[in-house]
Amino acid sequence: MTLGALAARTRQLWMGTMVTCPTLRYHPAVVAEAFASLSLLSPGRIYLGVGSGEALNEQAATGNWPAWRERWDRLIEALGIIRALWSGDPLKHQGKYYRVDGTLYDKPPQPIPLLTAANGPKAMRLAGEHGDGLVTDPQTWKQHKVEWEAGAKAAGKSTADMPVMTELFAVVGTERDAQRPAELWRFLPKAFKGYHNLVSPTEIERRADQEIPLSQVLEDWVVSSDPAAHIKKIEALRSSGVTIVNVHSAQPDQRAVIDFYAKNVLPQLRGAATATN
Repeated sequence: MTLGALAARTRQLWMGTMVTCPTLRYHPAVVAEAFASLSLLSPGRIYLGVGSGEALNEQAATGNWPAWRERWDRLIEALGIIRALWSGDPLKHQGKYYRVDGTLYDKPPQPIPLLTAANGPKAMRLAGEHGDGLVTDPQTWKQHKVEWEAGAKAAGKSTADMPVMTELFAVVGTERDAQRPAELWRFLPKAFKGYHNLVSPTEIERRADQEIPLSQVLEDWVVSSDPAAHIKKIEALRSSGVTIVNVHSAQPDQRAVIDFYAKNVLPQLRGAATATN
């Protein structure tokens, strides 16, 4: 619903999920249909970001939370179904996890990029092999970029043609201003390094409060009222090969952050693919 509303209110914004799971809560055929509809509303402005899920969503909704290898096998099969349906050709699929017998009559007017999320070395290789682009965090990108590149190469793809999207958490202000946003995102350092297997948000919050100091949360954030600090952080990500920087602010005054970037940061970035979230 949010993407549909954005499609009606914008004309140039590139929009998509970062990310959704098309395997347990949502059947891949339903996801294919939904994003085909979005692409008809906003031709050329839609991407689909997908991942293997987290217990907080998948187990809570379905009671099912398979092991890592099965989750990725499901995702790989789902990507094949989605792409096949987007072609507009009739599909009779009898796979290990899914059965589809149907046709998507209103296919996307042009290809929809499938960006695959990864937060570890094995997932990075699979994302490179099966995705059209990557969604990851700065630390995973720094540590396991070569795995993603190897996966893409094994599949005969050029990473030069594949977008890489990562988040930059930003606070416009002082360390004091960053305390409340850091509290809200305290789970982040272990979000996909352990906490993704926990079904209870209360348990995630409890463990994060015990295990993660706020200083660790803020390690990769940019906290400053100086535009140069924000520009430096974005440029460092771009220099490492990131093509899309998704600026994420948890501050209460979102308009102030958007205005700060619009007036002081974005005009100084040449050829940048940067979004505020």
